Amino acid sequence: MSFVRADRLKKTKRDFVELVPDLMVEVKSKSDRIKTLEEKIQLFLQLGSVVGILIDPDKLTVTVYRLNQAPVVLENGDTLTLPDLLPGWEMAISELWPPEFE
Repeated sequence: MSFVRADRLKKTKRDFVELVPDLMVEVKSKSDRIKTLEEKIQLFLQLGSVVGILIDPDKLTVTVYRLNQAPVVLENGDTLTLPDLLPGWEMAISELWPPEFE
């Protein structure tokens, strides 16, 4: 998944835009390797993305990456916010996981 701020998009009729997204999100599947996903996120950050997010459903964690900053790991009980891209938006990490039924 990716997100691009509207002010960075040009009006076009039927063209594909060629730019690096401001936000990119990777969701780890059962067969993915964390290292490979982290390398992809770092590449996007080096190319100009502002934020990269790695969602790991196996560990129930969300890791937020920014260029030249230590990753921030969020867990249940934490809230994801991105004030520089989505002011006022927030999401409880616990809302990302499927409900458990007894």
